[in-house]
Amino acid sequence: MVTSDDVRRVGLALPRTWEFRTGGRAKLKVKQIVYCAFSADETRLGFGFPKAERDGLIASDPETFFLPPDRDLRYQWVCAHLSRLEHDEMREFVTDAWRMCVPQMLHELPEMPAPTAAAWNAMDSGDWGELRALLHPYLQWTDGETKLKGRAKVLAHLSEHPAPRPPTEVEIRDQQVYRWNR
Repeated sequence: MVTSDDVRRVGLALPRTWEFRTGGRAKLKVKQIVYCAFSADETRLGFGFPKAERDGLIASDPETFFLPPDRDLRYQWVCAHLSRLEHDEMREFVTDAWRMCVPQMLHELPEMPAPTAAAWNAMDSGDWGELRALLHPYLQWTDGETKLKGRAKVLAHLSEHPAPRPPTEVEIRDQQVYRWNR
């Protein structure tokens, strides 16, 4: 059984996501776009989903999925009972809803080995302490024309050029990013 905390763990690990509360309900956002929202009792989840495929999803399992309220039918949105979702299924829905809100260049981050998305999140937010912990001391960094070796050199480079591109290839060693190739 999936809980709202499970959804939060998946959603908040995705780059540029933040949580806020309004009207007694928690929502996950990228900038100002909501991609997941909980009911007040946190037993139901609304999430971004393509309108064209919404009816098919609901028809596939009407006990789990349902339409949002009439006022929200114009949005690309569908709702689900959390207790009926499987963890893998929830992760896929949350990640796909997040992808509807972020630039194309970030779409592959959740599928890369951990802690790639966390490292991007730290870079994106400017959290240098968190980033330092996620990067291997002997990091090999390639970002376009820039090729660097060593965590200190990469951190110095990022402080001057804070807009790297997401990696196309990542290698993890000792639970840290060892190779970052773009």
